[in-house]
Amino acid sequence: MYASHEDIGYDLEDDPKAKKTLKPHPDIDGGWAWMMVLSSFFVHILIMGSQMALGVLNVEWLEEFHQSRGLTAWVSSLSMGITLIVGPFIGLFINTCGCRQTAIIGGLVNSLGWVLSAYAANVQSLFITFGVAAGLGSGMAYLPAVVMVGRYFQKRRALAQGLSTTGTGFGTFLMTVLLKYLCAEYGWRNAMFIQGAVSLNLCVCGALMRPLSTGKVENCPRKEEPCALPAYSTESVKSGGPLGMTEEQDRGPGNEETVCDLQAQECQSQTHPRKNMCAFRVLKTVSQLTVRVQKGFRDWYSGYFGTASLFTNRMFVAFIFWALFAYSSFVIPFIHLPEIVSLYDLSEQNDTFPLTSIIAILHIFGKVILGAVADLPCISVWNVFLIANFTLVFSIFLLPLMHTYVSLAVICALIGFSSGYFSLMPVVTEDLVGTEHLANAYGIIICANGISALLGPPFAGWIFDITQKYDFSFYICGLLYMIGILFLLIQPCIQMLGQSRRKYTDSAPV
Repeated sequence: MYASHEDIGYDLEDDPKAKKTLKPHPDIDGGWAWMMVLSSFFVHILIMGSQMALGVLNVEWLEEFHQSRGLTAWVSSLSMGITLIVGPFIGLFINTCGCRQTAIIGGLVNSLGWVLSAYAANVQSLFITFGVAAGLGSGMAYLPAVVMVGRYFQKRRALAQGLSTTGTGFGTFLMTVLLKYLCAEYGWRNAMFIQGAVSLNLCVCGALMRPLSTGKVENCPRKEEPCALPAYSTESVKSGGPLGMTEEQDRGPGNEETVCDLQAQECQSQTHPRKNMCAFRVLKTVSQLTVRVQKGFRDWYSGYFGTASLFTNRMFVAFIFWALFAYSSFVIPFIHLPEIVSLYDLSEQNDTFPLTSIIAILHIFGKVILGAVADLPCISVWNVFLIANFTLVFSIFLLPLMHTYVSLAVICALIGFSSGYFSLMPVVTEDLVGTEHLANAYGIIICANGISALLGPPFAGWIFDITQKYDFSFYICGLLYMIGILFLLIQPCIQMLGQSRRKYTDSAPV
């Protein structure tokens, strides 16, 4: 998403000197761009919001199937983890089909996963229908929403991304209330069926993702009369994650020559029977599709397998290690808090105002406030990022010690506000690797977060099955999270020592 102006949002036109000039697109930072923000906002509500509300369904699955908490938690964690882990691979679909088609297909797959889950006979069936199918559909719809916002905005990109991602907080609050009501009134199976119908709105959000056209019309030079080609628009994505993808509209010379040759053949065949015309059109369509698939695969391959140099950056490797443990500390409370309040006999108070809703609301304020503070000229983004991380770790350690609704509400408020540092992750990543490698680097970080979301909730459930308490799972996850933060703090010191040692070695007399 964060890319130079050469990559996104500009029309290319030939000047008399055969040079490419940049012309700003009229929809950049205005017009239809705000429809992209609205579309992405609702995608966050329908996908991330519903996933953060899965704790409601987790309780229902435990009562229905009578399986262990560790096994049952895999359903939610698979859905959340796959949504993020498949990010680099969904880029291949976006390169080939474009954001609009990918998002629409993702909405259909996500809806189908919810509906099929309503007929699940056991937990293992939910692994496939909800964990894999709904998770894959979520990833296919989520990433285009992030990409399109980044593509339509240049100067106001941070504001646009911030507004669109607040849909996660709103969605968590709304979906928690909705799922609780549906489960109470119709049962969890009918609730999932209805939620599947609601998820079809992802297709509407995808339909709003109108690609930026190049505004060019190609003419095939011929001696008799030119054959005009309509503007050819393909979307390609060069990034790794929800906040790290850009699109490019240029075609290669080989693509233009192939299309022009086929168009010339079609024009020549106007005197031939209709059958030959249809054959040429089919051949042209197949050729264009083949070129798009080849170009999309090349862009995807070079974007994700040509980034080995990133791993020579030790600070970036430490950041990946941090990401592997950070997200689980945010996800585990959402999945297991509904059962924790039941164990503490606080269900009545929690039904009045769920603790997960408190996290969601403060998460919205945290993103806005922390982002505004980090933008101040006298404040370091890294300092805000690290302070928020330490606050979240502190809250995770304190959570098992709280046994009243009020004390749990205070801790949940701290968790929600401090987790607002997610809005700073693209900025921190850019500081580590630079703008050139930001897209691919952020995709790797998001993938690491997906692994964390995949393994965290089942680990907490497994610890409960052994100890009959969730306390140790929070302590262990908090400890691993703290180690990740310490890696971020220690690594700059190690780099400084290494640089000092090299300077001393270079300056030493031979």
